[in-house]
Amino acid sequence: MPLSVGGALSTLPARGRFLRALAGLAVLSGSVACNPNAQPKPGELRGILLPDPLPKIDFTLANTAGEPFAFRQQTDGYVTLLFFGFTYCPDICPVHMANLAAVLRKLPLRTANRVKVVMVSVDPDRDTPERLRTWLNAFDPSFVGLRGPIEQVNEIQRALNLPPAIKQQTSEDDYTVGHAAQIIAFTGDNRAHVVYPSGTRQADWAHDLPLLVEADWPAQ
Repeated sequence: MPLSVGGALSTLPARGRFLRALAGLAVLSGSVACNPNAQPKPGELRGILLPDPLPKIDFTLANTAGEPFAFRQQTDGYVTLLFFGFTYCPDICPVHMANLAAVLRKLPLRTANRVKVVMVSVDPDRDTPERLRTWLNAFDPSFVGLRGPIEQVNEIQRALNLPPAIKQQTSEDDYTVGHAAQIIAFTGDNRAHVVYPSGTRQADWAHDLPLLVEADWPAQ
């Protein structure tokens, strides 16, 4: 399947590299009420602000029904939370998904319906379409699961300034995957201004998602 732009954040064993890469960024927190007519001001968001927004790249992978999913086109107009993970992940992946699912259930429907959660598998050998769909359904059936050749997935990660996923043998017949641990949040302007690292709390998502949804982001 085609990839229009070829890019990565941090692998699990290399989270220190991600933190060093973001050393110049401030972790933002605040309690200012949402203003639907303006972009969030510095200090309002609790994610990690990027110094240069990331453009929403154009790539196509297969969804869990085996159909092509054109990422930019099919998420246009939504706050899109993009994550690279795998179903055998013991901690970061299920925690991220569980937190997002819990928060989206509590948000007003008009807000929740403007958010898309997209997880790209970094373990396509084991994450079959059926397994990935079943795993995501345990959190929220609306979550989109994508998969494709690991070479293409890693190319997408590099286009996003993320390091490629790394298979790590844990025994003679088993392995895990080192991968980026943060969620990239694309907004209505088809850019990502903020990322959410491992450890982001439900309270942080509940605070930020309405701001990201309601803000007046000029389309790019």
